[in-house]
Amino acid sequence: MPDANPSAAQTGGRRIVLTAPFTETIDHAGFFIQMSMASLPMWLEGILNRKYPKWREVEHNADGSARTMPAGLRVLEASLLRRYAPDDLVACYPDDLDRFIGPETRVVAISTHNPLGVTFAAGVYTSIFGESRQPINAHYARQLFDRVKQSPHRQGFQVIVGGSGGWQITQNNVWDELGVDCVVEGRSESADTMTLFDRALAGERLPRQVEVGHPKERESLLMPDKRTTFGVVEMTTGCGRRCQFCVPDLNPQIDVPKERIMAGVRANVRGGNKQISLATEDMFIWGQVRTGTPFYFPNREALLDLYASVVNTPGVEQHVLSHATIAPAVVDPVLIRKLSELLLDKSPIRLPVLSSHPEKRALVPLIGLETGSTRLARQIMPSKGVPFSIDDWPSIVINGLQVLNQHNWFPAMTLIVGSPGETDDDTRATIDLIYEVERRGLFAFFIPSIFTPLHDTRLEHATGVSETRQLTPLQWQLMMKCWKMNLRPGQMSWWGPMAWRTGAIGLWLWKLRKLNGPNFTWPMLMFASAAPESLMARMGKLYLGRPIDIKSRPALLATVRPTQREFLRADAF
Repeated sequence: MPDANPSAAQTGGRRIVLTAPFTETIDHAGFFIQMSMASLPMWLEGILNRKYPKWREVEHNADGSARTMPAGLRVLEASLLRRYAPDDLVACYPDDLDRFIGPETRVVAISTHNPLGVTFAAGVYTSIFGESRQPINAHYARQLFDRVKQSPHRQGFQVIVGGSGGWQITQNNVWDELGVDCVVEGRSESADTMTLFDRALAGERLPRQVEVGHPKERESLLMPDKRTTFGVVEMTTGCGRRCQFCVPDLNPQIDVPKERIMAGVRANVRGGNKQISLATEDMFIWGQVRTGTPFYFPNREALLDLYASVVNTPGVEQHVLSHATIAPAVVDPVLIRKLSELLLDKSPIRLPVLSSHPEKRALVPLIGLETGSTRLARQIMPSKGVPFSIDDWPSIVINGLQVLNQHNWFPAMTLIVGSPGETDDDTRATIDLIYEVERRGLFAFFIPSIFTPLHDTRLEHATGVSETRQLTPLQWQLMMKCWKMNLRPGQMSWWGPMAWRTGAIGLWLWKLRKLNGPNFTWPMLMFASAAPESLMARMGKLYLGRPIDIKSRPALLATVRPTQREFLRADAF
């Protein structure tokens, strides 16, 4: 950034300063680095530094403001600009705060996703691989809060925190530790949010916690006209499947009109972004919300039209899928094939061992598997498989993966380990499903994480496994089997498996056996391929998953309720 920009001392500062942890603002190194920073402990940061040596290099606008910011912060910025002049506020990177915080500053608003490192994946992987539960992005969040807290103008402004990680501050009672005055839960388009900023600018003390409303109509959603991190453009809110562990599903089910989505795409291109990702809890509900057709029967024509418009926008060179569900792949394989024809050429993800695309490109949406136990699934996610019965969940997963893999979709599928009430039989059922995937030659990146009771969900007050040392041998085996399968596409060189096996065993001997307890030993040896799994099973150290009776796709379709069969496409049978 040029030194010609005036400092806060010279200008008096902006009345409202918007910012976010540095690791949540970068987008040039790709999605992988963001996921890694959310999960890996600080002592492993050097790995990312070597792989992405320029990840700290960010772009600035001419006035020193941030070129990229998380989409949620951009929505807040757009909301504030409806009421305040552009000169009243700025969105900046943490290292530039001193340029914009001054004696006139009255609000510093921070958007954060994971300030304490206690989301689903973060706690488990930092605990497995390091003494501290603080992942990399939580470390940078702490840096940001410390910088704001130490500002010489701190007495003149209040700190408001929003974003999906605000609950971590309220549940852990760390307002004073982080120097936070107010945590806001809800959408920034709300009139209550604007009232809060009015009060702060007037010098009124804010309450520690405020809940604001979520828009209930699509017209109330705002689309920022500035560049967002990773080119994120909101596509839908809510989901409709009502899983008991999910926060976003509590929001109203809304699909953003196409013209607004395209406005967000064009705004990112104007800002220099070459990548777009449509943010959603389930991409397949778009175009089917509040229609005469249940949302779980995808609107093929609407989806194809939307994605074609996005990827064919001049300047869009890359497109990355967001969240999805797996049942629609069983409902309409033709849609998956046609989306592949549209999207694969713009995917930046390449999986040479798996993909049949000429350039080995692949699509990797995030899909929730959560459990292979139908007993547990009935309790925590009874509508996950609609229009099919949750009792057929393993068959839905296998058939869905068959369709997806056929068209070069290799999803990242989340698993919850240690859910409330989970038994060894439930864990065995999930292991059975993972082995069934392997036996059938299918592939997904299985991402297991320890159950985390998230604020405001139906399981908010439930308890499950909270520390890795509490995991049973079966739960450890599930986790390590998933990661053993995940890493196979990257171990095709003759030396790769040997190097990985040696490194994994060395890390276990040095640190991990003490951190994670005796139940970790044999699953870790399985992960390192120290001996054949069949041999370990005969020794009684592992459980080899049993074959599952899987219904065929026609058999699944036959289970759809007669009153809903009219919504199945004739060409999708």
